[in-house]
Amino acid sequence: MAEKYKILFVAENCIQCHACEVACKSWRELEPGVRLRRIIPGWEGEYPAVKQISISAACIHCEEPPCAEACPVEAIIRDAESGLVLVNRKVCTGCRLCLEACPCDAPQFGEDETMKICDLCYGRVDLQSNAPPCVATCPTGALILQKKE
Repeated sequence: MAEKYKILFVAENCIQCHACEVACKSWRELEPGVRLRRIIPGWEGEYPAVKQISISAACIHCEEPPCAEACPVEAIIRDAESGLVLVNRKVCTGCRLCLEACPCDAPQFGEDETMKICDLCYGRVDLQSNAPPCVATCPTGALILQKKE
């Protein structure tokens, strides 16, 4: 059985440089507007002790993905071997019901109107020996590739 991986986000290390976003878009050749990992500024605390924080928005590969349950054409599956949520873009109709169901706002839609999500570069990067471009590019170690338990 293949190892299962996840990307851990360490918010305290993030400087919001967006290098991870650029690496992903460049490596995957994503069209404008599609961002499979988004670093979003947020706020925590109450006045006067408010501080800015970083939030990473990307697919977290749920055990029981609500996006897959919402898909009327079964284009979204949770791969049993890798543990990743994967999309068959040849089947996807672009109805966006997955976006409404996703707790992470992860599904992205490009010019072809089919859903795209972070899949940890499944099939493109050997995760046992290499990190995905977003993790490898992060200058502060805010993204860490970890084996799932």
